[in-house]
Amino acid sequence: MNILIVFDHPRRDGSFCGAVVDHLQEGLSAAGHTSEVADLRAEGFDPRLPVADEPDWDDPAKVYSSEVLREQARVMRAEALAFVFPVWWWSFPATTKGWIDRVWNHGWAYGSRKLPHKKALLIGTASSDAEAYAKRGYDTAMQTQLVTGIMQYCGIPEARLELLYDVMAGAEVRDQQLARVRALGASYF
Repeated sequence: MNILIVFDHPRRDGSFCGAVVDHLQEGLSAAGHTSEVADLRAEGFDPRLPVADEPDWDDPAKVYSSEVLREQARVMRAEALAFVFPVWWWSFPATTKGWIDRVWNHGWAYGSRKLPHKKALLIGTASSDAEAYAKRGYDTAMQTQLVTGIMQYCGIPEARLELLYDVMAGAEVRDQQLARVRALGASYF
């Protein structure tokens, strides 16, 4: 199976999120899968929604900008999707949100047509611990927004949110999280 990994962090090298991508790819490869990384920041993806990419509710067959068409083709080459991102304000960073806003457009990912993918894995890194997320309901809110409100709404029936909590706690915690990510890559898809 070919998995598109949508990565959003200012730095791939030297960041924990970058290490998550590497370990996810290791797990995928060990299970016989292939992967492609869409590094939104490094590739210079513009998350702003121009008029050319604004949904046309009366025309689900609208042709969008060449940048969006390229991204849509990349999504369609994949059989499943993964997202790796730092949790900022209890959600994706703005670049990922803008990528979804522009690329997963009306008539292509929702509306009269849905995405054909059966699985998506969302991996968010969090500096807080699980108790803080549960206490305030952030974990439930993210599950509702990202899994139900985006992935399932766009036709992906099996979507899973994995939050890697407390990643600032030190090397031992990060090593455990990376082993967990590698195992997810080997078993989820």
